[in-house]
Amino acid sequence: MDGKTLARIGAIVFVAVAITATVIQMTRKDAVPPAPAASSAPTADRQDPLSAELTRCSQAGEAATHDPACLNAWAENRRRFLGHSSEGR
Repeated sequence: MDGKTLARIGAIVFVAVAITATVIQMTRKDAVPPAPAASSAPTADRQDPLSAELTRCSQAGEAATHDPACLNAWAENRRRFLGHSSEGR
């Protein structure tokens, strides 16, 4: 056997293994994915109304950019994160 023939056989075997692995993966039935860990989020929402408002605004999408309540919530979140008041402006 010469080198070209051996290389072709190797390529064919490689493609066959890749196709077999793909078929096996596609036919495999996955288990139901676990539910997202949302148990800590409701606790935070009850303690901090700002967190609940930020969640609502993030779910509102682009409409939140025109909502005064969302603008105020984002401003308060920035103030808390940066650690200084915005009164000096």
